[in-house]
Amino acid sequence: MDVRTHYDLLIDEENDPFRDPPQLRAYMDNWDGPAFLAALALEQCQEVLEIGIGTGRLAARVAPDCARLTGIDISPKTVARAADNLAAHANVDLICGDFLTHFFEKQFDAVYSSLTMMHFEDKAAFLSKAASLLRPGGKLVLSLDKNQSDTLDMGTRRLRIYPDTPEEIIPLLGPLRLASRLETEFAHILVCEKSL
Repeated sequence: MDVRTHYDLLIDEENDPFRDPPQLRAYMDNWDGPAFLAALALEQCQEVLEIGIGTGRLAARVAPDCARLTGIDISPKTVARAADNLAAHANVDLICGDFLTHFFEKQFDAVYSSLTMMHFEDKAAFLSKAASLLRPGGKLVLSLDKNQSDTLDMGTRRLRIYPDTPEEIIPLLGPLRLASRLETEFAHILVCEKSL
């Protein structure tokens, strides 16, 4: 099964992390909660890109802290649900497309991704594209799952994924430099900066 089909089916099944109960939202903070948001250190004047915006769970927390938030996701049904979930945020633009092949018309002050790189086999291509979308001095913040399973199990469905480690990712940063590395119980958070 491909990624797009998997996430379309999750929406059909009413699996929407944006609408999770408080306990589950708190659990997800292990990957992209306060430590992740603090690492972004957003300013109200900044333009931001989320890779793998999903249904808008994290975007709802980021949008109030920036001038403009663009989110891209490969699943049409997920993007449609995100549009509903984020309707109160007038500064959010949504794109349905493949991050690696989509042409972006601008660069961003910050790019972030939580639990999305695991869907990309070509890590170098992902990082190169993310770096190209950053303005000089811009920041890339990544949350990498510590779980090293190569499958995502959802009941009767299994989706092939490509787990990440900091040791694999850091040498591929190219024009970015690692500014800091944080760790939570379940995630590695890498903060990378593009030189001026």
